Amino acid sequence: MNRQIRGSLMLFLTAFIWGTAFVAQKSGMDSISPIAFNGVRTLIGGVSLLPVIAIMNMRSKGRPDADSDALDGALDGASDGAAPVAKSLDAAVPEDPAKQKRLLWIGGICCGLFLMAAGNVQQVGMYYTTAGKSGFITALYVILVPLFGLFLKKKIRPIFWACVAASAVGLYLLCIPADGGFGGINKGDIIILCCAFLFAGHILCIDYFSPKVDGVKMSCIQFFVAGFISCILMFFIDPMLGFELPGLSDLASGWFQLFYAGVMSCGVAYTLQVVAQAEVDPTIASMILCLESVFAVLAGAALLGESMGLREIIGCALMFAAILVAQLPAKEPEAKPLSSGK
Repeated sequence: MNRQIRGSLMLFLTAFIWGTAFVAQKSGMDSISPIAFNGVRTLIGGVSLLPVIAIMNMRSKGRPDADSDALDGALDGASDGAAPVAKSLDAAVPEDPAKQKRLLWIGGICCGLFLMAAGNVQQVGMYYTTAGKSGFITALYVILVPLFGLFLKKKIRPIFWACVAASAVGLYLLCIPADGGFGGINKGDIIILCCAFLFAGHILCIDYFSPKVDGVKMSCIQFFVAGFISCILMFFIDPMLGFELPGLSDLASGWFQLFYAGVMSCGVAYTLQVVAQAEVDPTIASMILCLESVFAVLAGAALLGESMGLREIIGCALMFAAILVAQLPAKEPEAKPLSSGK
């Protein structure tokens, strides 16, 4: 099979796993409180990357940057994870192994804190809204990252402002009822929008550290950091939000959702993306991974019985078009995509 085709198929599978992971996150809260679910699934995600790191270490002896070139970072996702964006920040890789190791841990901890905040906010928001809407609203971080780049004195192409306007109109149609006005907005949609801002910050954090350290190892560290902190916070936040802490029986009943959101969304999909992006043009990879939000809607309809009206569908179409156009490369040297993990 042609390498380009094989890589594209792997990316389609990656987008499918990440999109359907929204359903696992949503249905998992039938038995497990939101912060507890996010904490456990993120720890599982970290564990699932340990064998990946071991294999890559064996294959990349003498090539220390091989994994970093394919990096993406904050998966999940859950993204939780979502469509990729182009790297924008340049940084020199420290030659001192001790400094590089220290930077790896600093990057892993910083990214883990962002991932913990974004993942928990997303999980709470999904309790009040649908998996499909969560997928599209979360994907707005693709638009937000370049906007945040303005504060870093990064230039923005004129067409990008059209993408911002289109995504804003799409978000309005998706979240604001025609007869309810702003008073009828779902609070879950607002919470998920906050999560998109946090994921944008997470991406910028990854963007800063990923050129300097081993990306897969940093991703593994961030999962463990996010997981451990979330497992502590669940004792305070879940009861405060009105949720009961899960027992062993609750975790057992939600084992499949935890497995899918942890192992499949983080470990398997992450590995597929790393391998596939070595064989596929970065722009094509970006476009394929944008399908994550579409798969979230389809999976929500098929597995959870979620539905959207014409107004909401038009809103999704506008947002999807804006996200796709925002991924188109400028007339500059091509940059490799970077995505939030799951």
